[in-house]
Amino acid sequence: MKKIVFSALVLATSSILMADGAATYNSKCASCHGANGKTAALGKSAIIAGQGSAALLKKLQGYKAGTLNTNGMGAVMKGSVATLDDKALSEVATHISKMK
Repeated sequence: MKKIVFSALVLATSSILMADGAATYNSKCASCHGANGKTAALGKSAIIAGQGSAALLKKLQGYKAGTLNTNGMGAVMKGSVATLDDKALSEVATHISKMK
């Protein structure tokens, strides 16, 4: 019984953490865009820190759908966001928009 409760707690905690925009950003985006969003990813992207949440969400959705290919980075970005659901995309966009 203790193992079941512990397993459920671990699963619930990891789900909460993955839903957090900052945690998702750190695991999916920071390696290219920098911890503060002020790095031009692979020397090609715009600085994403502080961009509007709605515009960022639209871009992320475009990359996920495969309909956006800014600076030839569509395939890389699609791979990065492919596993994120709409809620996670929105939370990441909100997190990035708050970066200064």
